[in-house]
Amino acid sequence: MRWAALLAAICTAAQAETLSVGSKRFTESYILGEIIAQTARAAGAEAQHRPGMGGTAILYEALLAGAIDIYPEYTGTIASEILKGDTRASLPALNARLAPLGLAASVPLGFNNTYAMGVRAADAVRLGLRRVSDLARHPELRLGFGHEFLGRRDGWPGLRAAYGLTQRPRGLDHGLAYEALAAGELDVIDLYSTDAKIARYGIAVLEDDRRFFPVYDAVLLHRADLALRFPRAWRAFTRLEGTIDEPLMRRMNAAAELEGRSFAEAAHLLESAGATPRRAPPRDFGALLFGPDFWRLTREHLLLVFASLAASVVLGVPLGVIAAKQPRLAQPILGAVGVIQTIPSLALFAFLIALVGTIGTLPALVALFLYALLPIVRNTHAGLVGVGAGMRDAAQALGLSAFDRLWRIELPLALPTILAGIKTSAVINVGTATIAAFIGAGGYGERIAAGLALNDNAMLLAGAIPAAALALIVQGVFELGERRFGWMRRAAVRAEV
Repeated sequence: MRWAALLAAICTAAQAETLSVGSKRFTESYILGEIIAQTARAAGAEAQHRPGMGGTAILYEALLAGAIDIYPEYTGTIASEILKGDTRASLPALNARLAPLGLAASVPLGFNNTYAMGVRAADAVRLGLRRVSDLARHPELRLGFGHEFLGRRDGWPGLRAAYGLTQRPRGLDHGLAYEALAAGELDVIDLYSTDAKIARYGIAVLEDDRRFFPVYDAVLLHRADLALRFPRAWRAFTRLEGTIDEPLMRRMNAAAELEGRSFAEAAHLLESAGATPRRAPPRDFGALLFGPDFWRLTREHLLLVFASLAASVVLGVPLGVIAAKQPRLAQPILGAVGVIQTIPSLALFAFLIALVGTIGTLPALVALFLYALLPIVRNTHAGLVGVGAGMRDAAQALGLSAFDRLWRIELPLALPTILAGIKTSAVINVGTATIAAFIGAGGYGERIAAGLALNDNAMLLAGAIPAAALALIVQGVFELGERRFGWMRRAAVRAEV
């Protein structure tokens, strides 16, 4: 009976495990992530969707580390970006190479979302642009591509070589490219063949006449043990096979991008594939700003900012003291924290995901902690170095030890400068924490990421305004603290001296 009870407890714990679903930072991936999460919940499994985590590299590292269990991916991307192999490989061939990694690709959803090149229809007629190879005759054309496309083997580097293109493209978010093309700021952009905005903006899609782009069949990329850990959810996932064709995917994308629906509402269209989606009623910006997720996002943002700031103070102030007291160590310490500040945030997030083996709050806290060090270390060093020699001599004449001089005289006098550094780090962290949403850490950045994906200015502002307001509040609180605490400590120093 004891063994039976223990086995029952183990099974109950396994059932309580949460399925973690990831998605990339563009509309279709958000929607497919919602479909996966909703399907799992309908089957009775606990599921959490971590939306808009970034590009392929971050999602792949998170999957390897076990930080997520599954995310929607495309066969061409798996072949070229993850396995660095034959872009025409079949699904069984891909799985043979994924198996040693503990991963698998399953459940073809039923549509191919390939890359394509698009131009304004009027330009296609005026310049005779029908095929991608025609672009080589017009080096003056302005190209703008998504950042991931610019670096992928099956993106711009391969396309340039295959077609002999000489233009120098600009990088921008995919969600903004259509508006830039329509506004005449760009002449050529990269498309996904299921994008809803192709028809809306009357874009001419160029023929891939040299057949450079591989097939990008949508599949579920997941950890190999998923079926064992979440059997009910897995059985539900298998029923998704072949249920989404290209027209339906375009319709769901249109519901989110053109009709004002949430990603969750767009995902529900799968359940009523024959229904015609209707435009959502006009949104009230106040209701959007203070929506049901406002306090959750605020709590997450405050945790990211102040937990990382506290850790930076604990390490940064002693480092600044060492740099001030040991001049030979000053440049190595200041140089090291300065170099950390120059590392691109998304690159650091991707590295930390692989290092700590998880996504979400932990790698975000580590990254924000590292970014907050420079102002604190530098200001602590500058404040201590700036203490006048006369004050040091007076303290020494009173017979104070080196520690007492530091603690009772030098640090209090340097305190305003140190607090200014901490204030700077806090304000910087409020803004930088918005990027942490791209790895599932939450905060106001969730709204900003969704707004970028949809080119939804209201959603962008609903994330940016609270972040800006929080930065102003933090700055104001620190300035009040600097005045009050600085005055009190200076008075105490004068009394002691």
